[in-house]
Amino acid sequence: METEIETELKRSVLDTLKNCQQRQDSVLVWSLEVGKCLASRAISLPSPELGQLLVSHLCFQNNHPSLWKFLELSLSSSSPSSLLSPLHVLSLLTSRIIINRRSQPLAYRLYLELLSRYALDFRTPNALKILNSIDAALNLSTTYGFELREIGHAMVLVFFTIVIRLIDATMEDWGLRLTLSDAQLCGVGIGGGGGGVVDMEVDVPYNTTVVGNHEHHERVRRKNTFIGMEVLAKLTESKRALALLHLVHLNMPEKFKGLLLRLQFLEANKLVSPDLKSANQLLARLSSNIQGALGFQYRLNNRNLTGTLLGIGSHRPLCNLASQPSQSSCWVLLDIFMENSIDGRQLPVASSILILSETINTLRVFNRASWQDTFLALWLSALRLERDPLEGPIPHLEARLCVLFSVVPLAIANIIEDEARSSSSSSSLNMETVKGGDNFSRKRGLISSLQVLENYSGLLCPPSSVLGAANIAAAKAASFISSSRNATDSISANGSGDSSLNAGGNLRHLIVEACLARNLIDTSAYFWPGYVSASLVSQSDILPVQKSPWSTFMEGAPLNGPLVNLLSITPATSLAEIEKVYHIAISGSAEERSSAAKILCGASLISGWNIQEHVVRFVIKLLSPPIPTASTETRGHLVDHMPALSSTLVGASSVESVHILSLYGAIPEVAAALMPLCERFGSLMPTSINISSSDDEPTTYMIFSAAFLFLLRLWKFYRPPLEMAVSGGENMVELSLEYLLLLRSNFNSAAPDQTSNQQSGKPVYVDDYPKLRDWCSQNNSCLASTLSGLSNGNPVHQVANKILSMIYCKMNKSGPSVVGNPSTSSNSNSTSSAGEETNQRPLYPAWEVLEAIPFVLEAILTACAYGRLSSRDLTTGLRDLVDFLPASVAAIVSYFSAEVTRGIWKPVPMNGTDWPSPAASLPSVESEMRQILTAVGVDVPFSATGSAMMLPLPMAALVSLTITFKVQKSLQHIHAVVGPALENCASACPWPSVPIIGSLWAQKVRRWHEFIVVTCCRAVFRQNKVAVTQLLRSCFTSFLGSLQVSNSWLTKESNINGLLGSTISSRGPGPTIAPGLLYLRSCRSIQSIHYLNELIVRLVVDYSHESATRWASKESLRLKSSQASLSLAIAKAREVATLGASLLCITGGLQLAQELYRETVPTCLLSSRDEKCEVSTVARIMEGYTLAYMLVITGGIIWGVEDNPPSWSITKSRRARIVGTHMDFLARVMEDNITLGCHPTTWKAYVSCFLGLVVSGAPGWIQEMKVETLKKLATGLVGWHECEIALSLLERGGVACMGSVAELLGVIK
Repeated sequence: METEIETELKRSVLDTLKNCQQRQDSVLVWSLEVGKCLASRAISLPSPELGQLLVSHLCFQNNHPSLWKFLELSLSSSSPSSLLSPLHVLSLLTSRIIINRRSQPLAYRLYLELLSRYALDFRTPNALKILNSIDAALNLSTTYGFELREIGHAMVLVFFTIVIRLIDATMEDWGLRLTLSDAQLCGVGIGGGGGGVVDMEVDVPYNTTVVGNHEHHERVRRKNTFIGMEVLAKLTESKRALALLHLVHLNMPEKFKGLLLRLQFLEANKLVSPDLKSANQLLARLSSNIQGALGFQYRLNNRNLTGTLLGIGSHRPLCNLASQPSQSSCWVLLDIFMENSIDGRQLPVASSILILSETINTLRVFNRASWQDTFLALWLSALRLERDPLEGPIPHLEARLCVLFSVVPLAIANIIEDEARSSSSSSSLNMETVKGGDNFSRKRGLISSLQVLENYSGLLCPPSSVLGAANIAAAKAASFISSSRNATDSISANGSGDSSLNAGGNLRHLIVEACLARNLIDTSAYFWPGYVSASLVSQSDILPVQKSPWSTFMEGAPLNGPLVNLLSITPATSLAEIEKVYHIAISGSAEERSSAAKILCGASLISGWNIQEHVVRFVIKLLSPPIPTASTETRGHLVDHMPALSSTLVGASSVESVHILSLYGAIPEVAAALMPLCERFGSLMPTSINISSSDDEPTTYMIFSAAFLFLLRLWKFYRPPLEMAVSGGENMVELSLEYLLLLRSNFNSAAPDQTSNQQSGKPVYVDDYPKLRDWCSQNNSCLASTLSGLSNGNPVHQVANKILSMIYCKMNKSGPSVVGNPSTSSNSNSTSSAGEETNQRPLYPAWEVLEAIPFVLEAILTACAYGRLSSRDLTTGLRDLVDFLPASVAAIVSYFSAEVTRGIWKPVPMNGTDWPSPAASLPSVESEMRQILTAVGVDVPFSATGSAMMLPLPMAALVSLTITFKVQKSLQHIHAVVGPALENCASACPWPSVPIIGSLWAQKVRRWHEFIVVTCCRAVFRQNKVAVTQLLRSCFTSFLGSLQVSNSWLTKESNINGLLGSTISSRGPGPTIAPGLLYLRSCRSIQSIHYLNELIVRLVVDYSHESATRWASKESLRLKSSQASLSLAIAKAREVATLGASLLCITGGLQLAQELYRETVPTCLLSSRDEKCEVSTVARIMEGYTLAYMLVITGGIIWGVEDNPPSWSITKSRRARIVGTHMDFLARVMEDNITLGCHPTTWKAYVSCFLGLVVSGAPGWIQEMKVETLKKLATGLVGWHECEIALSLLERGGVACMGSVAELLGVIK
């Protein structure tokens, strides 16, 4: 119902128009008269009432040319006063004219003309009446699913709706019709409902009585169809139109998909319809424009330095550096990740494959690199690992080869598969070409990188242990080429080459075989120029072929001794071979099970690179044998599998095997598999027969000890919970058993198809295993406080006395029982034979023995402290205890570690009489430590020569016990538990405890001397902040060069070898180690890491200042004038930031990254600094840029740059909180709510570059930010004339920010 005022306005305006038309006034007079009419009624301009009145009057009873001219003048910006809103009028006309275009072809033609002129005219106030009228006319809220609250939203949606409706009208005029289901993908049709192209019966037919009028209308109607396409092609060529379409593509992808489907439909039918053939050129223009909207980007203003910083890439193609010894340093993160992944002192709980895949994506984005250079950098970083490390109880070459031949190819496979899945889910026009083309470019980049790898011959020399495998790979390629040329069968699948043959094989041949095994490339790689020598191909017919033992096994040969040994030292080559072995290990005889388990945990696990991921899966399944259907007891079946379990535990618990399992992210699954074994075998009552066995028959104690010590290696059981919570590391909570189980449950819920066995899909909790839970509780209590006394008759008291009796009996001397009554140890006087000793051993389940051991240790340690027990007997008793139950070493380590930290025991002299003496090697160890530390720029005081060599009693007892263990493979599981605990315990003792302990071990195992010296050096950094600061500064200097060398630093090639070293130790007068490598091996033991953020940021700022100062110095004007020199300076700044971010993430992971966002960088910007000399404007800009780059790439490393964080990282909501807190801080400062301490130039550069880098590198973060924060940031950027960054920021903010983008587009050019 119209109101009286509206009726009066309508009558007055129509009378005015009628009078002007009768007087034949010019349309300018019309405009003035109507303006007076509106002004007399105090109606604001532009008037929505006038727009509705004119459109309803014009359509279609008064379709007069003069009225159209008046309408056009009212929309024109040259009009004295803009009476109408173009957006409003076009919305009204669109809803009326398109649907009636057949009956009103002339009106449709004039509408198209107005559309071509004013469709992108955004001169519309944010008036509620206009907004509601537009929404009602086009039904926008219903169609797009949200309420219009800003005129900017209407600008975007009206334009997109017009494009869709014009395309639908054109298709219908040409006799083409989309199915309704397809059109509903967009939900925008001619009728404005939810349907797409609708039936046009509502279009009233025009008058056909006059033949000439009919023919004229037909010509106009046919021409209108082509004009509509021309208008669309012209409109979509505009950058403003591309920006609007890109906005819809980003924030309403399903709607944009409907547009692409229409274009795809037209493209598919262009050969069917004759009209489409004649409009082919227009269709091509339109399709090209729409496709351009997919990748539309705002061009940065290169006239200011900020735009130049964000516009210049940092990456120099690696393929152009093939003749240089080092790779481009912007990939240093890959090298640091590789080195950190093979650190034997830590077991990563997340899959290195997944982490590496995410790291590759992150670096490629920020380095703006091609896939060829990305993959080449990855291969070069992995090849740097292939050198023999220091000899010691750490992973050696096998784990490094696993990274090169398994982890890296699997990471690349993930990248290619992810893109393939993404492209298969896209069904839009040319999206397959875009995505699929990128997928093809990834494979092509991989192939190119492998081909270019030939130029790096210095890195391709195979270690002696894999030379035979490399030769076999080369011979296989030569045989394939020869067979292909001769059209005969290729190399026999039942044979393998002769490993002694010199076929010129190198690591590249093995890399290619690893990629072939995972279908990343095909056998055309064998034909690459220079891949194999022509002479080898010509001789391939006479190459000796040896029959593989696996071929013999697959032919049905029984698993006898010689074959088992051969299969154990020869890696399998196919999944079928591994599956057959596994089935024997599960369902064969007892002897076959043991042999099959030994085979699986042998060379196939260690060096079966092409199928290693499958072997890992089967090994884990062996630890959890399937429960028979007839079994009534939950874990009773485990006893039947004792031989296979024993072989599996022995093979899988070696240093190399455990680390390989960790590289595949299998640690949580292994922990869950070991817990039932511990619970079951620790609860069994042993007999006098099976406590100890002279042959290889497994016993309950042996299996329990192997499983229990294996489990304890996966978390730091010897450290108190509080210390675990505050310590550094990639993830603080990864040290707890509960966290490992949580990770395992999360993984299985996310990927149920990848579970290891039928029980693995169920969540596992520590409470499900009461014996293990009770021991963990007791262990934590022991670490936290001293033991409470036990009363006589307590079951634990009785077990402890039995153990004491056994120990004193072995000492062949009497001694009081200090747990209870002396009479309880009366039997300890007797001298017993070996058989008698066996009978005197206590027959208790292992859990009960472990529960009593702390009280036994307290008794004998107290006795030794008071002189009632000699140090030699103490050591002998401890060793007897370990021989009795190897798992007791865990309780010994835990108890002694706790007692050392309490500081209540007096030190004892390590004089060689009472306790072993380190005097023979201590001077050498300390001298070499000093040499290593001095070489990396660390100056710390050492103890004076001749000072007393003393250790706390528990520490002396522990180290004396450990040096009694033989260094052999069968005891690796004990050394792996004792070693880290001993190092941690020694670091808590007063100096020089570490060199003393290191010297004792160096005397025992001389070939470990260099490893021990380096390990002792690591202890220096545990609590010494000065030493850590010096080492970090040396890391920057070794990588970037010294700040004091003024003439070479800017042009110096950043040196990864300087940072991490080309070798770990030189065989000179003493060991050497690169500063970066020493830092990587030491940073996890730094007790407090919070100060490292500020330290790293300060170093990054210093080097960024120096980079800018030298670029802008007067001494290098010629250098300064070159664009290449600016690119070099920016590249240096990025390398500085990347190094800082890499070291920070490796040191503290999420903990330090979160502090960097929330505290460190804001504090740096808010604090004023005393500057000793004048800092140039360029230096301040470069400081802001480097800080921003470091912050963004740190976030990319920790939580990824994609829309969703990786599964191993934090949740999306937590990422939003961390980044959102920093964004809120920036917004508050830009609103002048916070006073800055840094220079305004630094602040402006930091904010602009940070937001620009987030937009270009991590746009997925922006969607998680608050809309108000984004609008505030955009407003501040516009005030700085950084409109392009502001627009890019807002367009990624979701539907709520679309209106702001459109309004900003209407303001700026």
